[in-house]
Amino acid sequence: MKTEFSLAQLADPDIAEADKILRACVHCGFCTATCPTYVLLGDELDSPRGRIYLIKEMLEKDQAPTAEVVKHVDRCLSCLACMTTCPSGVNYMHLVDQARVRIEQRYERPLAERLLRQVLAFVLPDPQRFRISMWLARLARPLAVFLPTPRPSATPGLIQRLKAMLALAPNRLPSPGPAAGSVFAALGKKRGRVALLQGCAQQVLAPRINQAAISLLTRHGIEVVLVRDEQCCGALTHHLGNDHDALARARANVTAWQKEAAGEGLDAILVTTSGCGTVIKDYGYLLREDTAFAADAAKVSALAKDITEYVAGLGLESTARQDNIVVAYHSACSLQHGQKITGLPKELLSKNGFVVKDVPESHLCCGSAGTYNILQPELAGRLRDRKVANIASVKPDMIAAGNIGCMVQIASGTSVPVVHTIELLDWATGGSRPALNAQV
Repeated sequence: MKTEFSLAQLADPDIAEADKILRACVHCGFCTATCPTYVLLGDELDSPRGRIYLIKEMLEKDQAPTAEVVKHVDRCLSCLACMTTCPSGVNYMHLVDQARVRIEQRYERPLAERLLRQVLAFVLPDPQRFRISMWLARLARPLAVFLPTPRPSATPGLIQRLKAMLALAPNRLPSPGPAAGSVFAALGKKRGRVALLQGCAQQVLAPRINQAAISLLTRHGIEVVLVRDEQCCGALTHHLGNDHDALARARANVTAWQKEAAGEGLDAILVTTSGCGTVIKDYGYLLREDTAFAADAAKVSALAKDITEYVAGLGLESTARQDNIVVAYHSACSLQHGQKITGLPKELLSKNGFVVKDVPESHLCCGSAGTYNILQPELAGRLRDRKVANIASVKPDMIAAGNIGCMVQIASGTSVPVVHTIELLDWATGGSRPALNAQV
């Protein structure tokens, strides 16, 4: 794709990067076949190629974003399926992230939408605030029937988004998991030492996931530490275009993890929420221009691993094979497209005794996508229903996934138990049976 940035514009490292990304695009359109919003809506501007044209024009002309640009960029899930199918290697992720930052900085959203986004950015990254908000949502959910039915609109309104938020709130919350600063000793001969990302929403909604990871790791000789000064990874605010907050969190985490690595050492930083893992693995890029953090951020990115990447090297041995249990494996977009981890989780489940079934249209997003199922509830609901129907076609006993957002989203549309991959691997290798009657 031909670009026409001025030399002055290209002096900006972000514009220079955008120029490189845009020039790699050859207009082939392969991305349209795997883009969820294009599949649903059939609108060229709701495809990666269409969004690339809109972003190119906005950046080249150094324009404030128009309402049309904002509408179509907001509809993007950042599922990154387009990057998997692109034959030219176009880094759409970094381009759309840059567009979101510009929208946040230079577009005046309606007041109600601005307030909602500020609330999400304030509450979701903080586990204590998020826990309180879940209790309040649980109390308010019966009142949702009294909210008026919104009129159909290209852009969801506040009422529709509030209803979506209330619908996602769980019926109950589990007790909190281990506190930050906790260290779990290896059982038997020590083989390694890792930091385990505590997460934000996950430690409130499903602390059992990290507890299963700790159980499996320590049983296989790995010491696990929950780093005390760790923060939210920054993914939530990053995808809202609030790079000031996201980069501040990234710097804080780089500092905390590097301090831990310099002390007793770390073999890896393990992540059980693939949406977080994709962003942490990108810290080196996000902080590339920060001379004080660039080198350490690159080291942290190199240390970051999805939990399945790490346990694959531990030589797991099944002690309780479950050959009669059919598992539908949902491949989270952030794992298969963002981190290019596709077959490994399925192989681990199969080797440890589960009957694993591929889900039709596995490349298509479930509609969770961070805060997407709140900000774009109609599209998210259609994608969820499509995903649930595809899962049902393989008649599973349970559904496994590697991302809490996907788990919550899918569970809201099915009665089949939804569990994390690591819970099944822990169970198969001597850990506790997952709470199969629980949906999240």
